Amino acid sequence: MGFAATVTATVLVVVTMMTMMPEMALGAVYKVGDAAGWTIIGGVDYKQWAATKTFQLGDVIVFEYNSKFHNVMRVSHEMYKSCNVSRPIETHTSGNDSITIQTRGHHFFLCGVPGHCQAGQKVDINVQRLTSTAAAPEPSALASPSVPIAHTPTAPAPKAAASRVSAGFELLFLALSVLVIGAVA
Repeated sequence: MGFAATVTATVLVVVTMMTMMPEMALGAVYKVGDAAGWTIIGGVDYKQWAATKTFQLGDVIVFEYNSKFHNVMRVSHEMYKSCNVSRPIETHTSGNDSITIQTRGHHFFLCGVPGHCQAGQKVDINVQRLTSTAAAPEPSALASPSVPIAHTPTAPAPKAAASRVSAGFELLFLALSVLVIGAVA
């Protein structure tokens, strides 16, 4: 393959990779509760914690806790609202659980130890369904009244942004390395 063909192929790969980046698993890592972790001590407001983040596909949610006193259960919205732990979707008990967000929408987690959810040890990780900043279409006159959506910031947290930028540069470096290797060969 000649140099021009290598350059063309590499540019095509880079452009394709850059357009796919928002959907690729280049996620940020979020420790639930930040320094406090997953606990009922210290009055962590997990609702407020989550509201300050902009979660995306591929992000990793880390629950750090003492496994003798806590666990992490992923539950349905109804179970989350009522702190019902009878049929969790999944249960984690390691004390250092990393969960990669693979679907859009709400992901509800709570501690299944009696009284902990009621004390506030629950979190709603919401990966927005609409990633566009364009305004949503107006509902029709026949539609039922809309329910207001809780405010979430439009910009990712600095840690998340840094992680995604770093991953983007890694992909760019990889593509340029292929270009240089192709030129030398």
